[in-house]
Amino acid sequence: MIGSAVLKKGNREQIVDYYVAKNLTAENADFSYKILTRLNAAKKTAFHKVSFVHAVFDGCYFNQCFFDSCDFTGARFIGCNFHQTSFAGCKFAYATFERCQIDDDILSKEAPLEDNLRMRFARSLRMNYQQIGDAKAVNKAISFELQATESYLYKSWASGETYYREKYRGIVVVRQFGSWICFRVLDFVWGNGESVLKLLRSFVLAFLVIGLSEGAIGGDPWNLHRYLLGMQHAPAVFFGVAGVGSFGPTAASVIAATRLVGMAFLTAILIKRLGRR
Repeated sequence: MIGSAVLKKGNREQIVDYYVAKNLTAENADFSYKILTRLNAAKKTAFHKVSFVHAVFDGCYFNQCFFDSCDFTGARFIGCNFHQTSFAGCKFAYATFERCQIDDDILSKEAPLEDNLRMRFARSLRMNYQQIGDAKAVNKAISFELQATESYLYKSWASGETYYREKYRGIVVVRQFGSWICFRVLDFVWGNGESVLKLLRSFVLAFLVIGLSEGAIGGDPWNLHRYLLGMQHAPAVFFGVAGVGSFGPTAASVIAATRLVGMAFLTAILIKRLGRR
């Protein structure tokens, strides 16, 4: 089909093993749709309002360079090294990263404003940092991704913006509301798999429920001493090292199930944290 009316030659141009020797601006450079293979630049080179729309960066190296108001929409970065390179006011909508060395401050400074694009931008960088073994940057990227996801899910059913109302209509809005509720519940319980402190807080709340319930059903509900004893007994009941006391089989089963789920959550968090090292 090549050469026929079906397939036409695209506007891609491959630039291989070139070196940027001086500062570039929009007036003297346009790298839109270019395939930049092993492109290098002099140290502290500045790029001002240069277009890299849908460009492919493959094995490029930029040392202490500065990209100011450049457009990287749809760009793809593969195996690049941006050693101490900074970005200011650049567009990274739909950009993807693979095995790149790049500072994690790009997450807070250059992420797109739209929640859906911000979510995908953070997800791409998270996968990139996982590939190069940067555990600290992975955690930061996950935090940004979760924030953007929560905001996006909320707006998908509550926002009156045209984008959301055209994309989510009718019963789909109810489904998005359910997804948001599920996200919020899991975030409260264990930070969607990222917070040991939130999971420990959930354990403490379980202790409170068990202790107060044991104090309420074990005799005089106005006897504060029974509540104190119930609180002391609650951790042992929860972790299964003591009897269930006055709880019936149904309540005991719920406590056991909660314990198993909680310990599974804790194990998952520890494996994820240690697995990134």
